Amino acid sequence: MLTPSQTLGPFFSHALPYAEGPFCVPEGHPGAIELRGRVTDGAGEPVPDALLEICQPGLFGRCPTAPDGSYHFRTARPETYLPLLIFARGLLKPVWTRVHLTPDDRFLDEVDESRRATLVATREGEAVYRFDVRLQGAGETVFFAI
Repeated sequence: MLTPSQTLGPFFSHALPYAEGPFCVPEGHPGAIELRGRVTDGAGEPVPDALLEICQPGLFGRCPTAPDGSYHFRTARPETYLPLLIFARGLLKPVWTRVHLTPDDRFLDEVDESRRATLVATREGEAVYRFDVRLQGAGETVFFAI
């Protein structure tokens, strides 16, 4: 029998510091992209105290959200998708989703068509993508069991 998850805090801003923060690759890195967006709750309000993590082979980034719920990462362009882990108040465990830079990944065919867009980032520039996370409610981001 599994032990239930417990929550205390959140202590994200001071208990989980990471020196490199959201910068997985240095400025000017060939093929680097910027991923930015906002985390919102079920009412569409910003979540100012969430913590997001991305992990790619050999790369890791951690970014707290700002008071307006915004976050940003600088990382290498992924081959298929970026795994994104979200820690936030009210969650007993973090939630995991995928950030696809294009809508043509065959994996997306397995996701209900009405929810696919919640897994695809919007291109905002040459190497800038926006990916907003909605924790619940209308337009909720698709989350996966790990």
